[in-house]
Amino acid sequence: MFIIKHKNIFLSIAVLLTGFALALIFTFGLLPGLDFTGGSLTEVEYKNTRPDSAVIKGALAEAGFADATVQATGEKGFIIRTKSLDKEGHAVIVGVLSQDMNDLPTEKRFTSIGPVIGSELRAKAWVSVLSVIFAIVLYIAFAFRKVSAPVSSSRYGLIAIVALAHDVIVPIGVMAVLGHFMGVEVDVLFITALLTILGFSVHDTIVVFDRVRENLRNKISSDFAEVVGLSINQTLVRSINTSLTVVLVLSALLAFGPASTFYFSLILLIGIISGTYSSICIASPLLVTVEEFQKKKRAIAETGNIKKNKGKK
Repeated sequence: MFIIKHKNIFLSIAVLLTGFALALIFTFGLLPGLDFTGGSLTEVEYKNTRPDSAVIKGALAEAGFADATVQATGEKGFIIRTKSLDKEGHAVIVGVLSQDMNDLPTEKRFTSIGPVIGSELRAKAWVSVLSVIFAIVLYIAFAFRKVSAPVSSSRYGLIAIVALAHDVIVPIGVMAVLGHFMGVEVDVLFITALLTILGFSVHDTIVVFDRVRENLRNKISSDFAEVVGLSINQTLVRSINTSLTVVLVLSALLAFGPASTFYFSLILLIGIISGTYSSICIASPLLVTVEEFQKKKRAIAETGNIKKNKGKK
């Protein structure tokens, strides 16, 4: 009952985190990656010492690539982002980067995506996220269709979406900071991380909601707040243990995994932690808050009816 008793504190923390993340998103924005804008990416690594990024940028400008973005990566590498390149353009880029014949770079990857494909991927990313959210609402409303009192099944779905909004806004806010200060771009992996967070978080939320439904059927208490509090206690250890196993795996990936999946693992880790918090400390307390609001609303309506009846007499 601790969480329900102090629900206002937990909900306030969630509001503050979400508000802060939204402020970061609107202030810094997200840096769209190659997957969504189109263009070419060339990554090279030097054997000894890489040249100064300003020198590389100047050489690229002389070669006709003044709009190229040069980003240092690792200890000896560069990532060069340009407009979409053909074979000749790619050869020119490699030639510019290979001007120091004593330290020829190794090309680690070259990726080119046309603007039409980038636009299509961006549209599909939005459709994927919105479709998942819509499907979650429908599923929860259907799964809890026989729960009508004291909170209707549709409210369960809406509350789950509120919790999910918290779960995705927080990592998006982190991504906005990473993009602004470190040049980390939003790509398909980031969208994959968000979809994974949505699925994991709603799974945890439904576990708690399902226990609430069972306890309501068994009529373990006439007090709805007590039913929800007991349901949280019964599922708390399971939720934390499940999340902890995922956190340990993601932590190992952060520490020992390849650089290409570092930010994917980081965003996923933040989302899993925020999702666990929302399932326990946001979704369930919101059920009690909605029930209390409905109870007050009914009390006000009954008071109004009594006054009307007295007025008629």
